[in-house]
Amino acid sequence: MAHVRKAAVTLVVALALSLVLVPRPAHATPPNIPSYATALSRLNSLTVAAESHQSSYNRDLFPHWSTVTGTCNTREQVLKRDGTNVTVDASCYPTSGSWYSPYDGLTRTSPTQIDIDHVVPLAEAWRSGAWSWTTSRRQTYANDLGGPELWAVTSTVNQSKGDKDPAAWKPPRAAFHCTYARAWIQVKWYYSLSVDSAEKSALASMLNTC
Repeated sequence: MAHVRKAAVTLVVALALSLVLVPRPAHATPPNIPSYATALSRLNSLTVAAESHQSSYNRDLFPHWSTVTGTCNTREQVLKRDGTNVTVDASCYPTSGSWYSPYDGLTRTSPTQIDIDHVVPLAEAWRSGAWSWTTSRRQTYANDLGGPELWAVTSTVNQSKGDKDPAAWKPPRAAFHCTYARAWIQVKWYYSLSVDSAEKSALASMLNTC
C-alpha cells in the first residue's frame, strides 16, 4: 500500500508542476465589462440614430496617449496591464514581454507588433455624438483606463478593423464576439453615444453567442 500511496503522491505533484510550468497566454481583460444581462439592457436603452458629422472628423480632436504616471503614457500602461512578464526601460517603453491578442488569438513578443485599439473607434464615437463634446471630454474618452475601451491587439487585426462598427467588422476569433459586444455596448452606454440600426442588430446577434 505504501508504494501505491507514494505513486499517487508523485502523480499529484507532477500534475501540479505541469499546471505551474506550462505557459499560458495572458488574456487582456480591461475593467468593467458588463454581464450579458446588463449589456442587453444597456443596448436596448441606447438611442438609435443615423451617424453624422463624418466629414468633420479629425483624429487630432481626440488627444490621446496622455501621461498617466511618471514617464508612462496611456499606451504604455495598457501594454503593461495586458502583457505577460513585461519589463520596461526608464522611459516606460517595454523591453520584453508577450501579448495575447484576444481579437485573433495570436501572441506577439514585440510591442511594435501590438496596437492599442479603441474598441469603439474614435471616428465611430465622433459619428455617434462625440462631435458635440469638448476637447477635454474627447481626451478623457481616448485615454479611458477605467472601462473596457482600450485593448492590446495585433497591429494586423487592428488595421483590418479600422473605424468599422460591428455591422461591418467583427473580431476574426468568434469565441470573443460575446466579450467584444459587451465591451462595445458598455462604452456606448457610459458615454451616451448613439447606435445605428444595423450596428444594434449586429450587437444583438453577437450577444446571442454568450
